[in-house]
Amino acid sequence: MAGDTAIPETIAVGSIDEFSDDVDVVVIGLGIAGGCAAAEAAAHGARVLVLERAAQAGGTTALAGGHFYLGGGTAVQQATGHEDSAEEMERYITAVSRDPEPEKIHAYCVDSVDHFTWLEDLGFTFERSYYPEKAVVQPETQGLMYTGNEKVWPFNTIARPAPRGHKVPVPGDTGGAAMVVELLVKRLAELGVEVRYEVGARALVVDADGQVAGVRWRGLDGAEGFIRARNVVLAAGGFVMNSEMVAENVPWLAEKPFVLGNTYDDGLGLRMGVSAGAVLKHMDQAFCTAPVYPPSILLTGIAVNKNGERFVAEDSYHSRTSAFVLEQPDSTAYLIVDEAHMKRPRMPLVPLLDGYETVEEMEAALGIPTGRLAATLERYNNHAARGEDPDFHKSPEFLAAQDKGPWAVFDMSLGKAMYAGFTMGGMATSVDGEVLDADGAPIAGLYAAGACAANIAQDSKGYASGTQLGEGSYFGRRAGRHAAARG
Repeated sequence: MAGDTAIPETIAVGSIDEFSDDVDVVVIGLGIAGGCAAAEAAAHGARVLVLERAAQAGGTTALAGGHFYLGGGTAVQQATGHEDSAEEMERYITAVSRDPEPEKIHAYCVDSVDHFTWLEDLGFTFERSYYPEKAVVQPETQGLMYTGNEKVWPFNTIARPAPRGHKVPVPGDTGGAAMVVELLVKRLAELGVEVRYEVGARALVVDADGQVAGVRWRGLDGAEGFIRARNVVLAAGGFVMNSEMVAENVPWLAEKPFVLGNTYDDGLGLRMGVSAGAVLKHMDQAFCTAPVYPPSILLTGIAVNKNGERFVAEDSYHSRTSAFVLEQPDSTAYLIVDEAHMKRPRMPLVPLLDGYETVEEMEAALGIPTGRLAATLERYNNHAARGEDPDFHKSPEFLAAQDKGPWAVFDMSLGKAMYAGFTMGGMATSVDGEVLDADGAPIAGLYAAGACAANIAQDSKGYASGTQLGEGSYFGRRAGRHAAARG
């Protein structure tokens, strides 16, 4: 993992004798955000050049399963009988957001159906089908499922739940989004956009007024040069592969989990933005997860910390549950399920610790103070038998008394379960992707999208699968459109 934390120095445009290119928009990075920014800018008449450090397009997008968080009444929602509206979607996203940005949320929700259509116009169709089970990813090509906390209290009392996880028609857990990137690359070729692979931006060029005026580039072959550009779109990913930046900003992520990213998620895009005056937000936040489901029957059990106390509604979206685990004493937690509800996961990311004949034996083995777990189980079981959960309001479909011993214990603790994570921090931006300075004013000529920008994906508790692909593509398009209009 890379470890550079240095802020690259900006280069005065007046000090440059020769430019290799002169364009309206240069896009740094060709994942979903960069691809959408480049396509939209070119479609609106801009001369666009894309630089991609890797040998092929995709970035971290290529690793994603292919969920796009879309709603408001998409064709898939309508075809599968799920009523939704931009207003309900907006209420939900606002409720789960750590620091909601109303203008962005409103735009994302109001434009969601149109964005759905734009994505399909690239050349694929979301399957008009629904997967009803609680899972991490649809097992086949079903086009829609719940991928967030829409049905989880208190959000289900704030906004009417609707499934919004739209998955591209590629089976499996990973690689689905790569199909969309391939279609974007095809669209860029049709639009006449040049893409240079194995070439990365290394620093920003600025004029005397601090306006961004281009980039310094370097190829893997050692070649270097400067591009004059009236607008620069930074879509170069996050910083999860930069060990020093991770240790500085998200220490727990540096210690134990697997990281989800590609080689070039080294934070260079963020550091380039800072060099021009960008403000970073949510740098201490990361997506983290070690799903205990599927099978969803395990969610009828109880999650307790080392003191034997419940701390989250067990039917929460997996990254929400995981975020609460990390907040427990010593980041230690256990999922306890009785024999009647025990079913082994197909891919056990949360290991089965052991089975216990009695609650007392279980308490002693886990080091839980005597009587604490017994009391927690008794309270939960008494209420569950009546279909109630006054403490955490777990959905009735996942309420069941855990009173048929023996009991199985799954270890959800950090360092024991197979946690995976990626960083959430990014540049503060306007609704059109303009990078903002410390005063909240746009930095002329500089845009950010995808994991380089702070938008709707802000923390693990409020995340829903599909948020990053959804917002990366949507706000990437807005950035490209705005940059093209700026000329």
